[in-house]
Amino acid sequence: MLLEGVLLVVQALQLANALDLPAGSCAFEEDTCGFDSEFAFLPWILNEEGHYVYVDTSFARQGEKAVLLSSDLQAEEWNCLRLVYQITTPPGSVSDPSQLNLYVRFEDESFDRLLWSTKEPSDSWLIASLDLQNTSKKFKILIEGVLGQGNTASIALFEIKMTAGYCIDCDFEENHLCGFVNRWNPNVNWFVGGGTAKNTHSILPQDHTFRSKHGHYMYVDSVYVKHFQEVAQLISPVTTASMSGCLSFYYQLQQGNDNVFSVYTRDMSGLYEEIWKVDSPGNEAWNLAEVEFSAPYPMEVIFEVAFNGPKGGYVALDDISFSPVHCQNQTGLPFSAVETSCDFEIGLCNFYQDKEGPGWMRVRVKANMYRAGDHTTGTGHYLLANTKFASQPGYIGRLYGPSLPGNMQYCVRFHYAIFGFLKMSDTLAVYIFEENHVVQEKIWSVLESPRGVWMQAEISFKKPMPTKVVFMSLCKSFWDCGLVALDDITIQLGNCRSPARLPPPPGECTFDQDECAFTQEKRNRSSWHRGRGETPTSYTGPKGDHTTGVGYYMYIEASHMVYGQKAHLLSQPLRGVPGKHCLTFFYHMYGAGTGLLSVYLKGEEDSEESLLWRRRGEQSISWLRALVEYSCRRRHQIIFEATRGVSIRSDIAIDDVKLQAGPCAGMEDTTEQSSGYSEDLNEIEY
Repeated sequence: MLLEGVLLVVQALQLANALDLPAGSCAFEEDTCGFDSEFAFLPWILNEEGHYVYVDTSFARQGEKAVLLSSDLQAEEWNCLRLVYQITTPPGSVSDPSQLNLYVRFEDESFDRLLWSTKEPSDSWLIASLDLQNTSKKFKILIEGVLGQGNTASIALFEIKMTAGYCIDCDFEENHLCGFVNRWNPNVNWFVGGGTAKNTHSILPQDHTFRSKHGHYMYVDSVYVKHFQEVAQLISPVTTASMSGCLSFYYQLQQGNDNVFSVYTRDMSGLYEEIWKVDSPGNEAWNLAEVEFSAPYPMEVIFEVAFNGPKGGYVALDDISFSPVHCQNQTGLPFSAVETSCDFEIGLCNFYQDKEGPGWMRVRVKANMYRAGDHTTGTGHYLLANTKFASQPGYIGRLYGPSLPGNMQYCVRFHYAIFGFLKMSDTLAVYIFEENHVVQEKIWSVLESPRGVWMQAEISFKKPMPTKVVFMSLCKSFWDCGLVALDDITIQLGNCRSPARLPPPPGECTFDQDECAFTQEKRNRSSWHRGRGETPTSYTGPKGDHTTGVGYYMYIEASHMVYGQKAHLLSQPLRGVPGKHCLTFFYHMYGAGTGLLSVYLKGEEDSEESLLWRRRGEQSISWLRALVEYSCRRRHQIIFEATRGVSIRSDIAIDDVKLQAGPCAGMEDTTEQSSGYSEDLNEIEY
């Protein structure tokens, strides 16, 4: 599938002068350009003749790691990091292949962020194109090779190159073609035009970049077409960072009536979406095209030409570029995820409701054992539709969202809770309204739901015209009304169910997939358990997790423990860095005999832990948010310690753990956080 130009990448890059490479780059000609092997792991070996570094099983065992770390880097503008690599495996199938990972290590974060990972073996060099978002922070690039099974397994790095701009940008002047590849077709394919490229069948144009015969571009010619609707595809690198803005390119058509030139996006599930199509032949000069482009998760851009016959002429493409600014030809206001989301902590944001009737009320419930608090913090605000106070059956409360531009894919997420109601069907529904408040269609409604549990709903939709999302609460019968709660509404671009998301931040864990990087010194009936739904003992523990209501959380089962027994959940070792850190998590302490939940910090060489936060006894029937701010310049771990109380109604749970660099936002005006105590940790008082 690789283009001829891509196949020449080794030859072209071997001629590169390493001294001319920008910071964060290396051609491995004579040395490693400031990239150093970490002493705690295997060394990367520089080939005797230069050109690449490698690690293999001739001097190492399966599972061992080699880590290469760059010097301090800065990228105040968006950058593209291109990595030329090769993973080789022994002949035959290998169940545990070698793996190559690339991380970004920010100076103020105690963990590394995974940017890219692959286990793809090959018999030639491959190119990975990785977007690095602009940041004011200093950072380092960390490349980790993990050797797989087999006596001849190896991982090699040929070149690392970091350049300003987006990875999707390309003028096709370099032989690696920015990582763009051609989907091979027996009859029609994209080729490199310009420069020394010759073609006897068509009179090809000069390139757009230099407007001379020395520049290059991509083209596809119909002369070899054998069948109706022969298709040629040029595929971009996969995006590795969320981006939204204007994608522009220059194209040229010859005999445009016999070909169809289109641009698609394709996500990792293979779903295509057309974002542009030539609507007129134009002229035989370079034409500028601009199209709104959004990639909230990994996707490719595909430039596709379909020919109806051998007289379809050619299509040429040059100077693809992306800008985070919206296209000049866009009509209407651009989409903003910030303006279309709301946690209702400060008013209704950009949401509004019908003027007549009580409608939705913004309320706040103090944490207690009888009424659930909000979803955001457990002690904040949310919206409540109290249909018990409806003046007549058929009462409807409408909450209107802000206007959304048409012809875009949206993902709506929100949390809701239902109280009362014998029949839940349609007690809460979501509709799409046109701009003039005309109902278009219902896109979601409650069918069945656990009562009193915050549940997450996800809705994907796309409409050609501008629309509004409207939340409607309904009481069908005077004798069957109740409460409907709504919180944490977000509207984002993209499909909610995209199978391939960007790598999750390493400091976050919802426990929905696994226990992340948390460990326990021992595992038995009295350890922390990963569970979902209600805990086995009645009148204690949560009814569902905090993340979605139907996911997983970590908890202790008090009926398996004795009074005063402790369970410890340990984070992965965290790197010590200067400055403050903020630990956020949600905890659930409901039950008459609830004991203690404590958070400790343990330095690598410390014999004792330092107490960061503690809660004692029953707190609420709701999930409550904790904010814990701390500093540590040494390697350390965070420890969650749960202590069983006086009775079996003493289950304790945690969920949605997040560790971030910097101070905790809003700690000045909240009572959620707690400083360390000086208590005797060996005694429990009630």
